[in-house]
Amino acid sequence: MYCLFSVAPPRIIIFDCDSTLSAIEGIDELARLRGPEIYAQVEAQTTAAMEGKIAVEAVFGRRLAIIRPRRADVARVGQLYIEQVEPTARVTIAALQQAGWTPLILSGGFRPVIAPLAAYLGIDRVEAVELYFDPEGNYTGYEENFPTTRSGGKPACITALKAELRPSRIVMVGDGVSDLETTPVVDRFIGFGRYTIRSRVQAEAHSFIHSMAELPALLA
Repeated sequence: MYCLFSVAPPRIIIFDCDSTLSAIEGIDELARLRGPEIYAQVEAQTTAAMEGKIAVEAVFGRRLAIIRPRRADVARVGQLYIEQVEPTARVTIAALQQAGWTPLILSGGFRPVIAPLAAYLGIDRVEAVELYFDPEGNYTGYEENFPTTRSGGKPACITALKAELRPSRIVMVGDGVSDLETTPVVDRFIGFGRYTIRSRVQAEAHSFIHSMAELPALLA
């Protein structure tokens, strides 16, 4: 005689990374390591893209071509993510996991840079752009076909995740317009404003918070 057990579909909470789980914008910090002139160029492009003034795809490859980050830079910025972590994120994510939520990170940033922060927060899965290096650690390129390198990429990623994981509920948390774009494909979009308040995100989010500690009450 066989006993059949049904596995409950997961509840997924997806976090943006930059200016959400950590205070920094990783691409800007990679640029800062290359000097003030490069930082100024890249930071202006990042801000314009995050505010929806220019398309992500218009600046994505251009910023990396300017910076040409080294493997050593990736390690330094990965540690900076942890040093600048949102102060309530670790405890909050642990509480959400205890309550049955599965956290993921979905970012227009870079998987090897974000990986140390994900490990620190106890998040097993990171959906982000891969970077490529030669044996000496010099930059050779990036994962050009990853969805978050372009506008509409995050909704595309979430649609694929829904097909794969079949969640009973899916929530997105983020600060930028690229995060807000996910509203049609999630059950709830929660805007985040501890570090940067973007007026459109605040106006159009289902909920808007300033601390990760506010999440459990919203998701109870």
